[in-house]
Amino acid sequence: MKKRNVIGLILAGLVIIPTIAFVALTPNEEYVQIADPVIYNVDSTNTKQRPFIVDKKEYPFKSNWFERNGTSMHYIDEGEGIPVVLCHGNPDWSFLYRNIIKELSGECRLIAYDLPGFGFSDTPDNFNFTPQEHAEWVNALIMEHLKLDKFIIVVQDWGGPIGLTVATNNADHVLGTVISNTWAWKVDGGIKNFSYVMRTPMAERLVMNQNYFATNLMKDALPIEMQENKAITEAYKMAFPTKESRLGTIVFPQQITIASDWLGELESRLPSLSDKPVEFIFGQLDFTVGAPDVIEKWKSIYPHAPVKLLPDANHFTQEDSPESFVVSIRRILKQVE
Repeated sequence: MKKRNVIGLILAGLVIIPTIAFVALTPNEEYVQIADPVIYNVDSTNTKQRPFIVDKKEYPFKSNWFERNGTSMHYIDEGEGIPVVLCHGNPDWSFLYRNIIKELSGECRLIAYDLPGFGFSDTPDNFNFTPQEHAEWVNALIMEHLKLDKFIIVVQDWGGPIGLTVATNNADHVLGTVISNTWAWKVDGGIKNFSYVMRTPMAERLVMNQNYFATNLMKDALPIEMQENKAITEAYKMAFPTKESRLGTIVFPQQITIASDWLGELESRLPSLSDKPVEFIFGQLDFTVGAPDVIEKWKSIYPHAPVKLLPDANHFTQEDSPESFVVSIRRILKQVE
């Protein structure tokens, strides 16, 4: 069996292991967030606190806040030069890109946001956590708040459909794209099955009651040494301390199939980026969006893009191989400088 091919096993368990029902019905597992007492903002006059403490050796960056309709969206903005927008998915946040930012902050401007309800960002009132809503927030950050004229975009997981929605709607502003373990079309195969499982009441209880995405699915897909590093696992876990705060982590997998029409429209716009540099990075232990059929579909859309295959990497390729992202971003930077 391939090392760390855990998500496939977990999905099989969700479908066939009766004891999972007992786990899903256990009392809520919740924890107390302690707001960081150190105000660590780029704007020293902004007294907004981070909602929980994160290891500053792992994540040494100062915070920026985008205020929109009474809600604060958190983002990191490090370095100078050509902007590179780093788009995360579920159940993570800008922490996922920390090692890439550390390596490249002397060569370009790196912007890594936290989606609403994820990481340090607030949750807007009456927010349904749909990808369409998230894309509106990301578009507002990039095009209205930061007013980026030209940028490179890096996408993975739900960062793919969300980031590529913004990119294809603003194709004239895009300099290049790095694509890793994601999709941008109506799905089939393993990821479709995964979405249907996540739409069951049993799966909903498991994710909402136990923070299952952040404490099990994500942790088990990390490299072994990171699974044993509490500074890393706590950074992902503490973003979702209560049942209510975990709503986005179950809506996202459900939306893989619910948002099919929206994804189909996105696929039709992907050729608008064909004249830009595109780079692919795929973790092949990911049986959903790292599967051979997904890789081949991406290659059919952007046939001239270099492909980096990572046979020992799982879904969260930024954790498994940040150096692959560094190589791809540098390669695009050289082409567009």
